[in-house]
Amino acid sequence: MGIIMRLLHIVMQGGWLMVFILLASLIAAYIIVNRYIVIRRSKLNVPVFLVKLRGMLKRKDISSATAYCMEERSPAANIIRKGLKKYKFGHERVKEAIDSAGNQEVFKLEKGLSVLATISGVAPLLGFLGTVTGMIRVFMKIQNLQGSASPSDLAGGIWEALLTTAFGLAVGIVALTFYNYLVSAIKKLVIDMEVVSNDVVDVMEELDSASSEKENEVELEL
Repeated sequence: MGIIMRLLHIVMQGGWLMVFILLASLIAAYIIVNRYIVIRRSKLNVPVFLVKLRGMLKRKDISSATAYCMEERSPAANIIRKGLKKYKFGHERVKEAIDSAGNQEVFKLEKGLSVLATISGVAPLLGFLGTVTGMIRVFMKIQNLQGSASPSDLAGGIWEALLTTAFGLAVGIVALTFYNYLVSAIKKLVIDMEVVSNDVVDVMEELDSASSEKENEVELEL
């Protein structure tokens, strides 16, 4: 508790801009933790998922395939589940539904990342602004004391001014590092989603082609 109070005291020494930097750090921390949890829960064993799903689709057991997708609770499974709802309308409608659901899932995964990117750029700028305003106060103090300010007076004002830069840079570095990590993790999920979607669409096209060939054979026999 004492460490936290001391840290808060140091933070407040940096001036009112430190409040905004502290607020930005809390928002960034929330987004980082939230997106990390979402990404962890969104991971899918693609090979195993596709093997089971292919078997169900080739048997035309759409209800079991839909139930299996609901059990997985991942973005890729959600996309396929929404596509399978359009199965009776043909594979073109399924493909359209999968594309639409894919855009929605990507939007959900990227939620908050734009804010995190903004914080990574704005926090250091707020720090520099705090330093500039702090240095202005130091020089105003020198003027008020008519040049008789002691080195300790100047040192105190300067280190307080530099606090905002230090904290702003720290928040910006952490935010930018995790932003890049989260973007990379989401790109991997998107690739998995594309692999699963393309595979399912291919299977459904094969099933439609096979059905069409059987109908043609029946017509020729007649």
